[in-house]
Amino acid sequence: MPGLVLYSYFRSSAAYRVRISLHLKGLDYETRPVHLLRDGGENFSPEYLALNPQGLIPALVDDGQVHTQSLAIIEYLEERYPDPPLLPPSAAARARVRALSQIVACDIHPLNNLRVRDYVKERLGHDESQWLAWYRHWIREGFQAFEALLATDAGTGQFCQGGRPTLADACLVPQVFNARRFDVPLEAFPTLCRIAEDCGRIKAFRDAAPENQPDAE
Repeated sequence: MPGLVLYSYFRSSAAYRVRISLHLKGLDYETRPVHLLRDGGENFSPEYLALNPQGLIPALVDDGQVHTQSLAIIEYLEERYPDPPLLPPSAAARARVRALSQIVACDIHPLNNLRVRDYVKERLGHDESQWLAWYRHWIREGFQAFEALLATDAGTGQFCQGGRPTLADACLVPQVFNARRFDVPLEAFPTLCRIAEDCGRIKAFRDAAPENQPDAE
């Protein structure tokens, strides 16, 4: 099998969800750390921009081909390395898993990532407390919808969809990590917290965790 190379930053939630997916699939890969804070951001270096013109993490190289955008990367892995699957067999269940995943990857995370934080603080002049209020608001709003979808749908099992982890769990766990890192109260979200705790008992999720990465600080 051609070597997989993941350009990653240990606390990037987008990279975290790709790492979870790689580990769940049992795929060996090389990590090439890209520090998002050092020297103004190594992701803006000419070398990295030549790889990913967006300057975003992660990027995955497989057999010489560069793949970007975390959900697209995971869908690529699902097609190229289908066992074990991260999407359920039925079209309806796959749509549900993708919808849950996009609540995190498309609605919560883009409003809270590093470049938004820098713009809100440095360009708009908001202080740290105002930034944290912004950050927590969007996590709470997204988690309210996520929790409601989990709590009211018979598809929810031990994990977001049934009895095995899917793409939705790979997206949820990094966002719960971020929420706890920034002291977002989570008592109102018992189902998603229970699922995140169950995921944490699985070696693939533990191996993908920020504290277990080679660039962890």
